[in-house]
Amino acid sequence: MKKIKVLTITALAFALITSGNTALANTSSTYDTNAKIKFVPNEDVTPPVDPEDPNPETPVEPVDPTDPEGPGPNPGTPGPLSIDYASSFEFGEHKITSTTETYYAAPQTFRNSDKISPLYVQVTDNRGTESGWTLSVVQNGQFATADNEVLNGAEITVNHAAVKSIAASSKPSHAQESFTLTPEAKSTPLQASKGEGAGTYTYHFGTSETADSSVSLEVPGATTKYAKNYSTTLTWTLSDTPGNEDIDRK
Repeated sequence: MKKIKVLTITALAFALITSGNTALANTSSTYDTNAKIKFVPNEDVTPPVDPEDPNPETPVEPVDPTDPEGPGPNPGTPGPLSIDYASSFEFGEHKITSTTETYYAAPQTFRNSDKISPLYVQVTDNRGTESGWTLSVVQNGQFATADNEVLNGAEITVNHAAVKSIAASSKPSHAQESFTLTPEAKSTPLQASKGEGAGTYTYHFGTSETADSSVSLEVPGATTKYAKNYSTTLTWTLSDTPGNEDIDRK
């Protein structure tokens, strides 16, 4: 009987100690703190990215197709809503002919890289509003020589256009797959509506496989052609006007 009592007392004491430890372990206190961050519009120039792999972490150095040995293209526009890069169109050197011909612009290349990419325009919206925007382009007059001899009837056409981005914001919903430029007339091929277009986007003309056949220049056979250089300029404009079905998008 003594052995049994001793065992009973020992077990009871252990139970009391265990229950006491459990009560202490369940006692806790809480204290709340804050965590805060604020973002502001980014005024810095955004570097160009690969049109088919537009990762801002890996910028590229485009070569100006019209001046491949030159210092490079103009820097992008500053501000939170910016045009970061726009390819120039180089249609090459060709024999004079009396038949209507179509010539194709050379693809986009990059310094320190053998990659051939489509020509493209890159835009960035770092305003932090998702309030939309509109990209337009104007051809500033017909192709002409330095002596103002005009290449009458010549037309630039862009085909196979598409938008790419790694941004989580919705892509611009108004993106034309093809458009033809008329000298002095505004074309509006790309628009982001409200709730779209935050981040960096490339509007590329074709893919690596179609890069050399996606931007064309048609010249009528009847047009007089002098043995000279012909050129024109394009002006791309990015405005804070959101995409709207009522805006003319030629």
